[in-house]
Amino acid sequence: MSDTPTDAAVTPADTARVEKEAANGRRAEPGGLSQLLRSAAGHNLGLVVALALLALVGVVSGGERFASVDNVMTILRLAAVIGVVSIGMTFVITGGGIDLSVGALVALASVWCTTLSTQAMANDIHWIFIVTTAVLVGAGAGLINGLLIAYGGVVPFIATLAMMASARGLAEIISARKTQIVSVPDFTAAFSRDILGISVLIWIFVIVAVTGWVLLNRTTFGRRTLAIGGNPEASRLAGINVRRHTVLLYVLLGLCCGIAAVMLVSRTTTGSATHGGGYELDAIAAVVIGGTLLTGGRGTIVGTVFGVLIFTTLTNVFVINNLSISAQVFTKGLIIVAAVLLQQRFARRPGS
Repeated sequence: MSDTPTDAAVTPADTARVEKEAANGRRAEPGGLSQLLRSAAGHNLGLVVALALLALVGVVSGGERFASVDNVMTILRLAAVIGVVSIGMTFVITGGGIDLSVGALVALASVWCTTLSTQAMANDIHWIFIVTTAVLVGAGAGLINGLLIAYGGVVPFIATLAMMASARGLAEIISARKTQIVSVPDFTAAFSRDILGISVLIWIFVIVAVTGWVLLNRTTFGRRTLAIGGNPEASRLAGINVRRHTVLLYVLLGLCCGIAAVMLVSRTTTGSATHGGGYELDAIAAVVIGGTLLTGGRGTIVGTVFGVLIFTTLTNVFVINNLSISAQVFTKGLIIVAAVLLQQRFARRPGS
């Protein structure tokens, strides 16, 4: 199917109209509590309340162990890595897609950027070579995903599932199933320091989140992402190159996976095929609970950030109270189901 309109002349005004309608998402509704709950502000307020209640549980059950500054910084550092992946996932899901390969892409990028040859070049040239390698590997894998989905006609679930298996397998082959130790002192020093008392990893997450918010809410790229997620056929008829834009969305997510791999490598000083395990679940969970529709057409970066903080804090509370990983995963599953059910309930209401 062609990406350019063939049965009608399309003007820039038509394109702007479709993008604006998709960005608005819903028609104006009567005022009241129902409208507030469905609004972005109401949803974000609910997330703030949920995070506050979770923090209260942590203080009551963990006391000083939870409330200490060191523990708060630990939560933020853990949130930073999966948070960067979740920002990219927000764009893909908003555009009507899904990606199950993000954890494997983080693992592949971490392994590729810590091979002996890569580290040798980083020592000889500059530590930025490690960062460049990881970012290019992530973006390249995202490009393959995008091409398979947009031009190959492969369903996103299947294409990214195949990439998940392939990327993880390739990471194991490259590393020979061994953990690769980072021996580039300048690289480790650059990412282990603090700026204004806050870890560089947290600052990277902040920069990525702010950039993502601007890109989604203040640019043509963001409006087109919302339009394609809401109605890809109408977007095509309005002159948007749906296929090309879909490829760019997956490249963007792959880029975020590459950045997350650098952050993970700097934090653990290792590259491993086991890195990124469960990231696909955590990223999708954070995006969904943040308010982004799984069906596409509506996305929120602020909500995703709160979603990441909620799940990271939840994990921290579980760890402090010596609760099992199985209980953590079970609880996350319940939260995801509850978030989706609430989305569906509000979507079925009149005026939505």
